[in-house]
Amino acid sequence: MGGLQIQNSSSVVSLQSQKDHQQGSTAVTTGPDSKPKKKICCACPDTKKLRDECIVEHGESACEKWIEAHRKCLRAEGFNV
Repeated sequence: MGGLQIQNSSSVVSLQSQKDHQQGSTAVTTGPDSKPKKKICCACPDTKKLRDECIVEHGESACEKWIEAHRKCLRAEGFNV
């Protein structure tokens, strides 16, 4: 009888949430229910577009203003960046 034995369903949930957390969650949890409601790739599309266009046209070093604006927006959405 080899393998992992699971004793109860709460262990399964606990293991799954630990696995999900280890896969690169960037959410900030400042309170009990303050998880981001979106994926980071879908948050702040306006500032993301401006940041990306600036970087393509002028290079990253010339776009610190837009990069920081996007980071600020992401933080406001609950991400830790």
